[in-house]
Amino acid sequence: MRSKLKQTSLAMSAAVGLALALSGGALAQTKTKVTLYTALENEQLPIYKAQIEAAVPEADVVWVRDSTGVITARVLAEKDNPRADIILGLAATSLLAFEKLNMLEEYKPKGSETLKANFRDNAAPFTWTGMDAFLAVACFNTAEAQKDKVATPQSWNDILKPEFKGKVVMPHPASSGTGYLMVAGWLQMFGEEKGWAFLDKLHDNIAVYTHSGSAPCVQAAKGERLLGIGFDMRGAVEKSKGAPIDLILPTEGAGWDMEASAIVKGTKNLDVSKKVMDWVASKGANELYAKYYALVAHPEVKNTPPNYPGDAEAKMAKNDFVWMAEQRERILKEWSKRYESKAAPK
Repeated sequence: MRSKLKQTSLAMSAAVGLALALSGGALAQTKTKVTLYTALENEQLPIYKAQIEAAVPEADVVWVRDSTGVITARVLAEKDNPRADIILGLAATSLLAFEKLNMLEEYKPKGSETLKANFRDNAAPFTWTGMDAFLAVACFNTAEAQKDKVATPQSWNDILKPEFKGKVVMPHPASSGTGYLMVAGWLQMFGEEKGWAFLDKLHDNIAVYTHSGSAPCVQAAKGERLLGIGFDMRGAVEKSKGAPIDLILPTEGAGWDMEASAIVKGTKNLDVSKKVMDWVASKGANELYAKYYALVAHPEVKNTPPNYPGDAEAKMAKNDFVWMAEQRERILKEWSKRYESKAAPK
């Protein structure tokens, strides 16, 4: 009798185990692979993937990651045969260019109406949602400056002085969204004629144009350059690691852009993509953005990272995103004609 009961128990256990295995397999099969094109930093990708998949259990996130310029060019090249489902964490100016070409799906995520007005699409059709903002700063190595007896610059024009010749680095605007926001910012702040004149003089002091928005502040932090024109949070991170740098927001103000997200028109995974976009607009997602950026879309999420400039929001220059998007090709063509000779090898 005990033997029969034991056999019955074993059989039932096996059946339950098989059912659970089949159930797990069924759940695994219900996951939808969602391809996200992004310019997020590499270290952010596993963290964002985990949070997105927790919020949208049916999503299996697959990243395609590169710099802003490369991702932008790739999306444009794939216009007639899109490979991405969602663009997540790319410069808003790039998304506006895609919107103009009718490459983005119209979708207003749940809760997006609560986001700050300048962090969401305000013209029909609603296609993109802002995440966080980043702006240009000068990362100035105080240790190197002391050796060379160079005074701390207060304005962009100070960086044109002879003592900075060959000691300045900034991102290539065609490769880096940070680089483009800088160039577009100067052209808007100074006007086109004076803006290009400024860039001509700055070029004389440039050592190299990097293909990464992070590289200039990193190089300045290491003492490889006296000054790197980079983006705010990378400078704050490097200073917090102990680098002898000051983060300078020049008196004229600073160009800026924001990371934003949108669904690619024609995606075969629209339902899941909409759920991912709902997450993008959520307060929880903004709390994640705030771990990397001081300025985020949700008004209730605030963060002041260590060593972040206290006057950053006040120094954000007046920015016409539509103009930046519409003039991008013309500006980059003119910039390349003038300054490509100092671009870093790819």
